Amino acid sequence: MDVVLNHVDYLQVGVTSQKTTRLLPAIGRKANQKVAVADSDGVITCFGMKKGEAVPVFRTLPGQRISRLELGGAPGTPQEKIFVSSGSEVRGFTKKGKQFLSFEANLTENINAMHVSGADLFVCASYIYNHYCDCKDQDYYLSGDKINDIVCLPGDKVGRAVPILACQDRVLRVLQGSELLYGVEVPGPPSVLELNNKDGGTDGDEILYGTTDGRLGLVKITESAPVVKWEMDNEKKKGGILCIDTFDILGDGVKDILVGRDDGTVEIYALDASNELSLRFEHVLSESVTSIQGGCVGKENYDEVLTTTYTGWVSGLTTEPQQMEAGPGEELKMSKETQSKVAALRSELEQLQVKVLQGREKYQQSSQSSTAVSTVPAFSVNDKFTLCQDDASYSLALEVQTAIDNLLLQSDVPIDLLDVDKNSAVVSFSECDSEQPNGNFLLATYRCQANTTRLELKVRSIEGQYGTLQAYITPRLQPKTCQVRQYQIKPLSLHQRTHSIAQDRPMNTLRLVGQFSFAEVHSWVVFCLPEVPEKTPAAESVTFYFQNTFLGTQLEATYSKGEGNFKSDNISTISILKDVLSKEATKRKINLNISYDVNENSVSHTLMMIHPKLEYQLLLSKKVQLIDALKELQVHEGNADFLIPEYRSILDESARLLDEYKKQPAHLERLYGMITDLFIDKFKFKGQNVKTKVSALLEILDNYDLNSLIDFFNEA
Repeated sequence: MDVVLNHVDYLQVGVTSQKTTRLLPAIGRKANQKVAVADSDGVITCFGMKKGEAVPVFRTLPGQRISRLELGGAPGTPQEKIFVSSGSEVRGFTKKGKQFLSFEANLTENINAMHVSGADLFVCASYIYNHYCDCKDQDYYLSGDKINDIVCLPGDKVGRAVPILACQDRVLRVLQGSELLYGVEVPGPPSVLELNNKDGGTDGDEILYGTTDGRLGLVKITESAPVVKWEMDNEKKKGGILCIDTFDILGDGVKDILVGRDDGTVEIYALDASNELSLRFEHVLSESVTSIQGGCVGKENYDEVLTTTYTGWVSGLTTEPQQMEAGPGEELKMSKETQSKVAALRSELEQLQVKVLQGREKYQQSSQSSTAVSTVPAFSVNDKFTLCQDDASYSLALEVQTAIDNLLLQSDVPIDLLDVDKNSAVVSFSECDSEQPNGNFLLATYRCQANTTRLELKVRSIEGQYGTLQAYITPRLQPKTCQVRQYQIKPLSLHQRTHSIAQDRPMNTLRLVGQFSFAEVHSWVVFCLPEVPEKTPAAESVTFYFQNTFLGTQLEATYSKGEGNFKSDNISTISILKDVLSKEATKRKINLNISYDVNENSVSHTLMMIHPKLEYQLLLSKKVQLIDALKELQVHEGNADFLIPEYRSILDESARLLDEYKKQPAHLERLYGMITDLFIDKFKFKGQNVKTKVSALLEILDNYDLNSLIDFFNEA
């Protein structure tokens, strides 16, 4: 990292959505640029910087929440017209704030993604894509999964409009007119798309994408098939990517990639000739970064990275030095500009203190009045509950527009809370009575430090046990108020959507036949599995593939009206599906004809998939148990030279081993539970109850050997 950037705040607007800040084009290469930012109050603010102060160009009246802000204009002219989407309406403003367009897209859902190119307008609701030219309907497409973003290749370079949709099912859908040309499979659910180098690169066909699990990639969209230029994994487990831009901030003549993440991380990547990415700068803000742009805002001749955060802070990471240094015996003299700025800030602070005192007195007087009415203060919450593939856990990220006082987590299903390094809140647990009907399995309170607006937690669920996790969020507001958010823990909660599965595994099959509609069987699959679109697919039948993020076992679900087929190499997965689907059908008084085919080879196959994890955890547990005794020996002898290399290695790595063991509570018990469930489920399909033999199974696990375990499964 060889670039030095200094953080400077410009102003604060309301709560912002993804991609709602743009820099208007500058007149010269190094001239100051105006900033257009839109917020959830429906206000568009356009401002420029003059003598270190944010000077407004225009500001619109409040209205419906603005979900996107894009720049447009006639081809070949500066793209300085401002377009915003709110609800199902698109409005256009000149750079001076005069409204010239109000267009109702007639969508049944709100617009959540938009792209403007000349006279062409591309808008997307949750599942619907529409293309308008001169406000006249051109093309329409119904997506198979939720659309997160849209971008269109530049028509002047590729010869025609080529829209690309970023869809939740890990696919970039490339359209031709109203038809799907092809899909590009990406490693995570894509959350944002941008044209490479702002114009699609040399041929205008290169797309940068970022995913909700923090991956970054570049794809070349050709006529026949995509070419993946490069992909970058999220090895350091940073947040999901919300915004991308390209700008030459390093000043080497090559545009760098600017990335903003939902954990507040701002990054600058440089790309070398061999398509190798190198991180050149990193800065962490306290809130998620909803927009990022490269340009010149604060002062002429000083480039910067402009960011907007969730609570509406518009800030810059500028190349302009923010500190002056004096040598020995020298004095630093503030410029008149700085002196006037400090005086203005002091005056503003005094006025705010007076306003606060007046407001507090007024509130005290009104609260003692017989006609006092207390109003509940409203506050926005930005939450994300996602399955992490790397450690088979769920990440719950909560962000509030004001400081969080405390958070109460309540769950009616067994879940483990995992340690998160970024989390500085103090957690305390309450006793739960899970034996009672609708009893609690978890009650945990997080007390946050002052000015904490974002909290990240991790939980791990047990497949087959399903219910609801509730988060009660209390901010530092008066009078006290609380918001409740609910998150469903699904029966097969650790399964993740994938594009394909291995066909050579021993599979168990579950088949359902009955008088149910396509919509009904789809709703059952949505209830059982994560990452399935809630909207019923338009086709007559559908096939989804899943992979268990913990074990690596697979599931294929194919269903249509009156019939459903489920295949998995794990008997326990089939058993959970059988129990839950039977229960759901019974609730709706639908008779199901259930048949199944169990492959005996799948049991040993699943045990072999569990084996490396179990062996590693047993070894880790043994090493941790030895640490205290080895440390005592080391203290007694004065050194560890007399120990064999294996024990010396345990002592050397003791901190890492203890940290790893601490981060994986109940990991060994979880694996024991999976093997026990597999044992019971195997014989349940044969009509045998083997719960009396579980104690013998646990004895074998305590003296673990894979061959002995497989023999026990076969002989029982």
